[in-house]
Parts: sequence; C-alpha cells; structure tokens
Amino acid sequence: MPALEADATFGFDPFSIADAYLSPAARAALERLHTTLDRDIRPLLADAWETASMPAEVLDALIPLDLMQPEGVDAGEAGSSVFSGFRNYVLARTDVSVATLYNAQSGLFRAAVALGGSPEQAADLDPRVRSFEVRGVFALTEPEHGSDIAGGLATTARREGDTWIIDGRKKWIGGAAASDVLVVFARDVDDHAVKAFLVPTGADGVRVEAIGGKIALRPMQNALITLEGVHAAEASRLQNVNGWRDVARILRAMRSDVAWIAAGLQAGALDAAVRYTRERHQFDRPIGGFQLVQEKLARMLGNTVASLALVAQLSARQDQGELADENSALAKMQTARLARETVALGRELLGGNGILLEHDAARFFADAEAVYSYEGTHEINALIVGRALTGASAFT
Repeated sequence: MPALEADATFGFDPFSIADAYLSPAARAALERLHTTLDRDIRPLLADAWETASMPAEVLDALIPLDLMQPEGVDAGEAGSSVFSGFRNYVLARTDVSVATLYNAQSGLFRAAVALGGSPEQAADLDPRVRSFEVRGVFALTEPEHGSDIAGGLATTARREGDTWIIDGRKKWIGGAAASDVLVVFARDVDDHAVKAFLVPTGADGVRVEAIGGKIALRPMQNALITLEGVHAAEASRLQNVNGWRDVARILRAMRSDVAWIAAGLQAGALDAAVRYTRERHQFDRPIGGFQLVQEKLARMLGNTVASLALVAQLSARQDQGELADENSALAKMQTARLARETVALGRELLGGNGILLEHDAARFFADAEAVYSYEGTHEINALIVGRALTGASAFT
C-alpha cells in the first residue's frame, strides 16, 4: 500500500476558500499566524489545559503579529468580517481558548467601543485596543440570565449627577481577571433602558472570581463578577448604547464570529485525526489505510469545508451591509451542530488515545460543547431562523 507521511495535514484552508475572498497580503498574514500558532503556541496547550491556565506566552506571540491591522493589508480589509472571520478560524484550528482570548479583545471589546462609543470615545480607544495597550472584556451575561438576557438583565445603574452607581453580577466573562476594563451592561433604573459603562477592573466595589471545574475552554479564565456600589462617570458611559436594540447591533456580528470558531475547531480536529491515523499502526499497517477510518475522515472534511464555505459567504454579505439576525443565527446553529459530529468522529478515530491531551483531539472534543452553547444556544438560534422563515415568533 502507499506510504503515508506522518506529519501531513490539510493546512488551514483545504479547499483554498480564502483565495476567493482575501487579498494575497491578507492570506500571507494568516499564513504567518498559522506558522506562529503551530510553532510557538500549540506545544503549550496540553499543559495549559491540564493546569487550567493561559500561558502569558500566548499573547506574547500573537500581539507582535498586529492581527487587527497586519502589515501590508488595507485597513478596510483588515477590519472586514471576512478577514476577522478567517483570523478566528485559524486561531480556533489550534485551540478554541486561544481564539476566544484573542476575540474577546479584537471582537467583543473592540466592537463594543466602535459601535457603542461616541466617535470621540472610539477614536481615543481603538488604537489602544488594537495594540493591547488597553485590554477589555464584554460583561453582559449574568448568573441567572443567559438566553433571556434581553428582557431579564438584572444589573442596575442609577444616575446621581454625573456619576452612575452600578450593582449586579456578571458570569462567564472570559479574560476578565487579566483585563484593564470591563464593558458592563446595566439597566437604567429610571428609564429601564440598557446602557453600557467602561468600568476599570480594579475599581472599588468590583470583585472578580475565577470559575473553576470546567470541562471545556479550560485555559480560558472565565469569571464571575460582582459589582456593589461601583461608581462610573457619565464620561465613561458608551454614548451610543441606549437600549437593547443597540446591544443587539453589537451582538449581531459577534454571533458570526462564533460560527467561524466552530468551523476552525473542526479543522483542528481533522488535523489531529489525520496526523494520528498516519502515525498509528495496528495489524502491521497505518490505520489511515482502513476503509472505515477513511470514511470518518471524509465526513469530517465534508463538515469542515461546508462550515467554512457557509461562514465565508455570511461574512462577505455582512461586509456588503447585509446584516440579518437570521443569517448569523443559521450559521452559528449549523456550524456548531456539525462541530459536535466532527469532533466526535475525530475522538473515536483515536480510540482510547482520544481522551489524552497529547494528541489534541480531546481538547477539540470538549470545546465543541462550549461553542455549541455560547452566543446563543442551538434552540435560541433555531427560533430566530424559524421566525424569519414563518413570520411567526415562537419565543414565549
């Protein structure tokens, strides 16, 4: 039978889908990212998972790449949904926690400032966000409110002159302990509208506690945040967030980011499975030469390519100004559903070794469960799509 190369993988874009959407300079930036991740970051991840900690070396390696404005890439393309999507895809192909860490800054925090801030706030903060001079996180979800956060937001803000007093709790806020600023969403007690505030992580009345016991996204430090009588100046309020409609405008793009991550983790699971099936010998031959193994790998590749094609087209439409909740909901729902199948196939191809960190498949297998749930559960996204299809809302 033909020889199999033990180190062969499909690369970050097996069907060259990026060629149809990105310039050569943008693709070169992604190749540099791919190389850095494989060389400098992937060797750290088994220990990071085991210890549930994010190595400082991760951001030390990523920040110099200037991924929000790569050298030689036009500013418009660098800020596009397509480029940021492929960036998330390549990051997640190595590790979902790494992708989530970077996207917390480049996606959620940056979008909150750009879309929620006044022109003056955005102009002041955006360069410092891009350089990581200021690190921030998006604090929306609460202990008792996830899917129903739009109507159930319980954190409150009370205005006294030019000062706001904020009380409440936030949960699942990734990277909060290492951030400088929290974007805290709270309900104004006077008009009941949702507003957003830039709150220093070290402000009086802010307590950040790490959430332990996780079986997914272990290196990513999620936090429970308690805010008791926290003072925020009116100047630190994001001036263009004055109701849930404004929050939804920020979140609309973020749901597509998670769909890209769901596609990327499938590519990572596929790479791990291909490496293993080329290296592992049973019955005096590589298991990659067996029919049932090849069928599973083919299904994994099919799911991965279908997911990547879907999110690339979604982002291309968003860059053309076609922003529809049902489109991003469909993409997130479908890619996360396929990711579950893809990572399960990858883990079973490794047999008992599939639960060992040293082979990578275990990380993707567990992380797919987190991706399946955050930024809208399967059911919530399905109802958004169903409402668009039928014209009738099934939300209660």
